[in-house]
Amino acid sequence: MNAHLLSPTSLPEYLADLAVAALIDEANLSPKPGLVDRRSSGAHGDMSLALMHASALALWPSFRQMAQAAQRHGVIGQPLRAELGQLGREAEATMLATTGGVNTHRGAIWALGLLLATQALDPQADPSTVTARAGRLALIDDPAAPCLASHGAQVRDRYGASGAREQAQLGFPAVREHGLTQLQRSREQGASERQARLDALLAIMAGLSDTCVLWRAGPRALQSLQAGARAVLAEGGSATLGGRRQLRRLDMLLLQLNVSPGGAADLLAACLFLDKAGSL
Repeated sequence: MNAHLLSPTSLPEYLADLAVAALIDEANLSPKPGLVDRRSSGAHGDMSLALMHASALALWPSFRQMAQAAQRHGVIGQPLRAELGQLGREAEATMLATTGGVNTHRGAIWALGLLLATQALDPQADPSTVTARAGRLALIDDPAAPCLASHGAQVRDRYGASGAREQAQLGFPAVREHGLTQLQRSREQGASERQARLDALLAIMAGLSDTCVLWRAGPRALQSLQAGARAVLAEGGSATLGGRRQLRRLDMLLLQLNVSPGGAADLLAACLFLDKAGSL
């Protein structure tokens, strides 16, 4: 067993630490096309790096409670799903109170809540097992969930695209098959950790039907974003000169379109969480 599990820090606290760290690491990662990072607010006029940090830190108690709920219930089922749903709504309220009403992390709360809960059920589980079990949990209906026409739901109805809910119910394929795979590949090829994380984000962007992009600018913008992300990776990723040129072009395009791939950013945070949690 890893030494940190023998320390005074409890597993729920440790997983909450990892979830918050993943959100902060995602926010700090630069240069991210169209997204808030250390350089600018990207295509977000209402966000800043400081606001992203404040939001992430405010979510720590909620993440700890989600992990505690998983430990208390002990199995995947309706009681755990119902409690996670309630805790998720409380976390959203905390986020909005912290940010003055700005939606900084709603998608990340959903993704990370499911993943850290299933990790808490079995700390030794590998990322593939955790994502598969999180998918099972996401498939369980939450009867108390409000019937709201979210942006993701409206985009799904308009374009037939799958959103955050479907991504979770499928076991986070964008994270498992694209983000984590590219993260490890870029590391093995000698990229720095920053470059490997950027490549993981681009791999997620290249295949994800990002409802944030569809909501803002429609299918053509999504196709341009996906093509731009694939172009960076085709040049060898962000560690190469050609890849960095393509990354700058993609960033300029998204700023011109006023498009932010927020769904991909949420899934990158999930990817970074699983990467760290896999060493438990």
